[in-house]
Amino acid sequence: MPEKSNAIDVVDAVKRYGDFTALQQISLSIFDNEFFTLLGPSGCGKTTLLRMIAGFEDVTEGAIFLFGEEIENLPPNKRPVNTVFQNYALFPHMTITENVAFGLEMRGKSKSEARTRAGEMLELVQLSQFAARKPSQLSGGQQQRVALARALAPQPKVLLLDEPLSALDLKLRQAMRFELKELQRETGITFIFVTHDQEEALTMSDRIAVMSAGEMQQLGEAKEIYERPHNMFVADFIGETNLLEVSVDQITNGRAVCHLGGGHELTCNEVQGVGVGSKVHMSVRPERLFLSDEPTETESLKGTVRDNIFVGTDIQTIVDLSDGPQMIVRTSNSDRGNKRIFDPGAQAYVNMESEAARLLVD
Repeated sequence: MPEKSNAIDVVDAVKRYGDFTALQQISLSIFDNEFFTLLGPSGCGKTTLLRMIAGFEDVTEGAIFLFGEEIENLPPNKRPVNTVFQNYALFPHMTITENVAFGLEMRGKSKSEARTRAGEMLELVQLSQFAARKPSQLSGGQQQRVALARALAPQPKVLLLDEPLSALDLKLRQAMRFELKELQRETGITFIFVTHDQEEALTMSDRIAVMSAGEMQQLGEAKEIYERPHNMFVADFIGETNLLEVSVDQITNGRAVCHLGGGHELTCNEVQGVGVGSKVHMSVRPERLFLSDEPTETESLKGTVRDNIFVGTDIQTIVDLSDGPQMIVRTSNSDRGNKRIFDPGAQAYVNMESEAARLLVD
């Protein structure tokens, strides 16, 4: 495979507002033609970093490079970057075509050139039939697609998307995720997407940077972030997990034997930075667990079923381990597969799929 080129390089970037440090020495590279997501809770610094790339915020320390060139002194309107905001910012008195063409005309394109390009963009986002309408005559999802068409019209090298789906209802948000990913593939433009929604990040992204309190906690592909979180924050923030306090009793041939109270032991892969005697946390995803009457050849923990919670596609079973912690088991709400739902009060064994447990560097 050919080596990937970088669209964006962030090198030891720091952002301060007086005594407050919003970003703490962030370093990362974003590949050309990549759907890259900055994921984290409100106030973690993800939008600040996006605004620094756009040129709306200065870099206090460090540097940001766009296709190998430092852009610190380049004003926002001179950067080959465009931004889609969550509030759309469409002109209510203009038609959809006029909204899309406006930015092109401001960049010196003739009215006919701008209208032709606007038509191409509206076709790309499947809104050609609404070209003569005003924004108020469109749904929220359609307005968001107009905003996308307008941002894509000048053919930016990088498109920045600041929580663009947050104002939409759940069904529309889910539909737009696939449309955005398909749009990125069709255009070949680097998308940098900011969100606090873990499911959005997992379903759309080539890679994800998980952020918290101005620091990058982990960077990797969606499956890697989910299956192999580095620390408690990432494990707990991405999806649902069982976080268990454990002590590491033994490490042999890359396998760690861990004690979690009540005489329960689990074995998992060794993790760099966690040695014998360490008291840390372990993450086990609920869908990697299943219940049985008897212990299996995999890791088995005896307990009592406290409750079953119906959540539509799945059933969550809460199990109190004997003299130990509580665990959640997630079972698909389907007749397929070898599974069983135990009634509250029943004795059962919580069994783990291989490689389900992950030690965390707290």
